[in-house]
Amino acid sequence: MGILAVLALPLLLLGISGIIYICQSVRWLLSKSAVQNKVVVITDAISGLGKECSRVFHTGGARLVLCGRTWEKLEALYDALISVADPSMTYAPKLILLDISDINCIQDVAKEILNCYGCVDILINNASMKVKGAVQSISLELDKKIMDANYFGPITLTKAILPNMISRRTGQIVLINSIQGKIGIPFRAAYAASKHAAVGFFDCLRAEMEEFDISVSTVNPTFICSYHRQPAPGNWEASIWKFFFRKVAYGVHPVEVAEEVLRTVSSKKQEVLMANPIPRTAVYIRTFFPELFFAIVASGIREKLKTEKE
Repeated sequence: MGILAVLALPLLLLGISGIIYICQSVRWLLSKSAVQNKVVVITDAISGLGKECSRVFHTGGARLVLCGRTWEKLEALYDALISVADPSMTYAPKLILLDISDINCIQDVAKEILNCYGCVDILINNASMKVKGAVQSISLELDKKIMDANYFGPITLTKAILPNMISRRTGQIVLINSIQGKIGIPFRAAYAASKHAAVGFFDCLRAEMEEFDISVSTVNPTFICSYHRQPAPGNWEASIWKFFFRKVAYGVHPVEVAEEVLRTVSSKKQEVLMANPIPRTAVYIRTFFPELFFAIVASGIREKLKTEKE
C-alpha cells in the first residue's frame, strides 16, 4: 500500500503529461489541415521568421506565394522547401519580388500576387524594419522609412488584396507585429510608433471586415531572434527596470512564432501576445497604472545613463 501511495503522484503527473502531449499533437494536426489547399501570401519570406512560416505552411499543404526583396534568397528558400517536402502532398511555391517599403510598386505587385492563383485566402504581413537610437539621433527621413516598412507598406498591400477577399466574402489577414505595439520601449521611438499605428489600423479593420466574414489577427511577440541573447552586462540591470524588461531582450525563436501563427490562422484568434509574465505585466501596468509604468521607465533610463557615465 505504501509503494502505491509513493507511485501515485508520479503516475498521475505522467498521465497528465501524456494527455497534454496528445492534445497538443491533435491541435497541431488540425492546424495544419486548416491551411491545406489555401492560398497563403507571406511577405518578407526570406527573413528568419518568414522562412519558418513558409516551412510550416508548406508542410501543411498550403499554396504559397512567397514575397521578398532578393530573388536569389527566394530561390534558395524555394529549393529548401521542395527538397524536404513530399511533392504529392505539397504545392511548389510561387515567388514574387516585393520591397514592402517601396509603396509605389505595391499595387502592381498585388496584381501579380492575385494572378498566381486568382485569389488570396490568407495574407501574412510579416515584413518589418527595426531601428534603435535616441529620438534626437534618428533623422526624420529614417522615421519615414520605418513607417513605410512597418505601417504604410502592410496597409497598402492589405488594401490592394482586400477587394478580392470582400468579393468572395472569405479570407484572413494576419499582422505579425510586436509587443512594442502595446508599450513603448525607450530608444525605439520610431519602431514603437510604427507598431502602434499598425495595431490601430488592423483593430479598426477587424471590426469593419466582420460583416464580410474576413478574419483579422495580430500576433505580438517580444523581440524575434534566432537564438536567446543574454542582456548586456551593467549595474543598472539590478534595478526595478530589469524586473520589468530584462526578459524582453531574450526574444522569441522564429520557430515558436511560426507555429503560433499557424495556430492563430487555424483558430482565427483575433489577438495573440507572445510574451513571458514579465513583459505581460508591463503591458498590464501600462494600461491600468500608467504613472507607475512611466516612473519605472524613467528610473531605468536614469540608471542606464549613470552606468554609462561610470
